[in-house]
Amino acid sequence: MLKSLKRFGPIFLGPTLISFTLAFLAPFAIGLYLSLCKFTTVTNASFIGIQNYIDAFSERQGFVHALLFTAAITIVSVITVNIFAFAIAYVLTRKLKGTNFFRTVFFMPNLIGGIVLGYTWQTIINAVLLHWQTTLVTDAKYGFIGIIVLLNWQMVGYMMIIYIAGLQAVPKDLIEAAEIDGAGKWLILRNVTIPMVMPSITICLFLTLSNSFKLFDQNLALTNGQPLNMTEMAALNIVNTFFARTGFEGVGQAKAVIFFLLVSLIAFIQLRATRGKEVEA
Repeated sequence: MLKSLKRFGPIFLGPTLISFTLAFLAPFAIGLYLSLCKFTTVTNASFIGIQNYIDAFSERQGFVHALLFTAAITIVSVITVNIFAFAIAYVLTRKLKGTNFFRTVFFMPNLIGGIVLGYTWQTIINAVLLHWQTTLVTDAKYGFIGIIVLLNWQMVGYMMIIYIAGLQAVPKDLIEAAEIDGAGKWLILRNVTIPMVMPSITICLFLTLSNSFKLFDQNLALTNGQPLNMTEMAALNIVNTFFARTGFEGVGQAKAVIFFLLVSLIAFIQLRATRGKEVEA
């Protein structure tokens, strides 16, 4: 068996490794090199060292503000999305009528594209704000709230499905044993259910964290960074730097590398922290 695996393993792994190299490793290596160059095209690049990274953090680039705004959006959305998703999942795993219907309804927003969601929620929220003679693009705090509302509406249903799967996998024997010992619903939830659902919590935290950090199309459609780029998130800032500012392609590439490393580091720390709290059934 082992001899067969050693003999035929490369045949089966080969296409995947080649695809991964062509689609990820090679572009990443080229992008890393271009972040150290001044260029307009891949074949027209001159090496300038870390100057692009220095320029990326200059005040006129607005990258630091975009990162801080993105971090604030991410913190709030990770907390709210997971609380709402877990609460809805907990209710829908009780023996209630129509649970399949409600699961479908809550999941449907995740199927709608980000651009469509952005423009739809822009229209809805602006219709409300016009009563106070303001809009999403005239007051940054409403832009912040609008992005949070949009993220919750889109992601709660998807996270709910993952939490439902985790809740349904909790052994009934543990819950029954806790009830026999006199534990109430709150104690069972805190000391039995949540520890057993930690794998689902790990997945949901990772997905909400990464999706919130990488948010682009919703931000573009909802506020496009207005007013005065105060609601511009990191991904939108990178794209605007790369495509909207002539001569700043290298700076935009440097920002992309910084952003990739930052998101990867945060996601890695989150996965290590939550996986350490998982328990065996």
